[in-house]
Amino acid sequence: MAQMEPNLDHDVSWFFLPSYWAKMVVALISFLCFANSYDGDFVFDDSEAIINNKDLRAETPLGDLWYHDFWGSKLSSNTSHKSYRPLTVLTFRINYLFAGGFYPVGFHVINIILHCTISVLMVDVFSILLGGLQFSNKGRRLNLAPKSSLLAALLFAVHPVHTECVAGIVGRADLLCALFFLLSFLGYCKAFKENKEGHTFSVFWVLVSVVLGAIAMLCKEQGITILGLNAVFDALVINKINLLELIRKLLYKDKSLENAGLLRKGLLFRITLLMCGGAGILYIRWRIMGTGPPAFTEVDNPASFADSLFVRAINYNYYYSLNAWLLLCPWWLCFDWSMGCIPLIKSVSDWRIIALAALWFCLIGLICQALCSEDSHKRRILTLGLGFLIIPFLPASNLFFRVGFVVAERVIYLPSIGYCILFTYGFSLLSKQAKKKKILAVAVLGILLINVMRCALRSSQWRSEEQLFRSALSVCPLNAKVHYNVGKNLADKGNQSAAIKYYREAVRLNPKYVHAMNNLGNILKERNELQEAEELLSLAVQIQPDFAAAWMNLGIVQNSLRRFEEAEQSYWTAIKHRKKYPDCYYNLGRLYADLNRHIDALNAWRNATVLKPEHSLAWNNMIILLDNTGNLAQAEAVGREALELIPNDHSLMFSLANVLGKSQKYKESEALFLKAIKANPNAASYHGNLAVLYHRWGNLDLAKKHYEVSLKLDPMAPGTKENYNLLRRKLEQLQKKGGA
Repeated sequence: MAQMEPNLDHDVSWFFLPSYWAKMVVALISFLCFANSYDGDFVFDDSEAIINNKDLRAETPLGDLWYHDFWGSKLSSNTSHKSYRPLTVLTFRINYLFAGGFYPVGFHVINIILHCTISVLMVDVFSILLGGLQFSNKGRRLNLAPKSSLLAALLFAVHPVHTECVAGIVGRADLLCALFFLLSFLGYCKAFKENKEGHTFSVFWVLVSVVLGAIAMLCKEQGITILGLNAVFDALVINKINLLELIRKLLYKDKSLENAGLLRKGLLFRITLLMCGGAGILYIRWRIMGTGPPAFTEVDNPASFADSLFVRAINYNYYYSLNAWLLLCPWWLCFDWSMGCIPLIKSVSDWRIIALAALWFCLIGLICQALCSEDSHKRRILTLGLGFLIIPFLPASNLFFRVGFVVAERVIYLPSIGYCILFTYGFSLLSKQAKKKKILAVAVLGILLINVMRCALRSSQWRSEEQLFRSALSVCPLNAKVHYNVGKNLADKGNQSAAIKYYREAVRLNPKYVHAMNNLGNILKERNELQEAEELLSLAVQIQPDFAAAWMNLGIVQNSLRRFEEAEQSYWTAIKHRKKYPDCYYNLGRLYADLNRHIDALNAWRNATVLKPEHSLAWNNMIILLDNTGNLAQAEAVGREALELIPNDHSLMFSLANVLGKSQKYKESEALFLKAIKANPNAASYHGNLAVLYHRWGNLDLAKKHYEVSLKLDPMAPGTKENYNLLRRKLEQLQKKGGA
């Protein structure tokens, strides 16, 4: 079998472990790096991809997964990001069903297991990439570079840039893609196993490799690139093609291309199979997804919206250099690199041009060595290293289509394979030249140890949104989204004062950040700072006229300012931009109720409950309005309908109990009051109204008991004290009559 010269390990000052033990060590160390993320929360994108994704629920037909994007939106929708990863979503759904709900532990454990499995597979993959492909007489594949493959696999297992993929649950797309990516490569290698008839290859295993590549792509888009890498591997390792020699022959139209290896051992046939398979996969994907572009905005990827081709090109190249730096020095890591985190380069006088020059200086140097070196072993390793570094990164490069990010650590999970190959080869060259090889080995062990500690620290930061968002403040202080997320986290915890500070900073950094304006306006509205809230929300809808949530919140503020016509107009504008908006119908109903437009209010609340049957507030308001207007029979009917849909809602029980009490259905009313009190025993009004029921019913001792409980819970409860005093006087009169 064609093979690479097995000489790399001769120069590597590294320890040797048998294959089984090497895999055990890699598995253990990769587990230690990320084990502390197992009980983390759902953070950042997990909310949209998992918690809010209806495709995970049992009631959603499985077939819908094939027509929805990663976030649960229809691929045909104008708002879809076109991230087509149905197999990843399917694993989330299985997680959800087995756990019986949204419990993050199971999701995190699967991610950790996947990374450990991938790291173990890397031992075999690197043994082929660094040592070549050769089989024994018994058909077993030989590991010709056991020390180098172990080092490269350890480098991969402990690389801190992988933390986002492992500790962030949505990173499973990258993990599953990598798993089938590697299985496709190993399957392709299996096609060249020798048999009794000599050198041949298996069409079956080539086709298996194509299928596994398709599965990888259905987990994440990058997976399709394995087909190109298999072709490169076939040409360089199986057929030992000298690329420089081949280029020369093509340029000079040499008719002896067969001697250059193009048709040797069926290479052309196999590449045709790979190309046809890849084209077929992409065609099917295109048919499912449609031709519409993904819905990204300027804040997601500002360089791609630049008018100048020069600005776009120079910034894309700067992003490549940042990705390379994250592989070389993964110390500054951030969950999000958009929104001003990396200001655009707009002229050649920007000092960051140096990073571009350094990147291309290194790449050109490596490419020249890969093409021109007289050492075939060196040519092949460098070409494979560059291939695995560059080719899987191409879908994220903005070269073929616009992507929805500036820099994303998750997209360099696969390209890091190429980095590990190049690092290991560089280490072997240094070992060959170094006089004190042990010092060099200790230095590499130090790098591995530092990476392990960095992984543990970073994965602990991914355990909660608070830690994750705050960790980004020092890395990307200019990123408006970082400040927005810190503010949102604080607001969710009730710390509005601190949240305001971060929301204001987000708006300062990005004056068009409508979501920050909306959230800040909401807090100011709750603090009764209505004038500034209105200004912010008005600006938000001016910047983004179809921002339905901001229109609704603006309507709430205008209602509070008693500008009712403007509020009504804002509510209807929100509904125009979001047809199914139950909360907006609810607030519209409140406006109509304030204006004594009772029929309109009931219709608005009914719309809210039709769109969202579990909308408890809308149901309650309907019951209360019908009760207050004397329509007790209708109020009772609505209350019973609501409780059928939301049987455990104690506020609905309370409202219906009040209606039944007024209708003199005392027994049924009592049962609902007691059930509501059992669900919420500290609600003073529940005890107070039950006491009123008993008072009317003539159960005076029970009435006295519940009046006292109500006053104990809320001594200032309106009306309760007066009713209690009336009851006491009545009891005293009864006692006097009894004594007489």
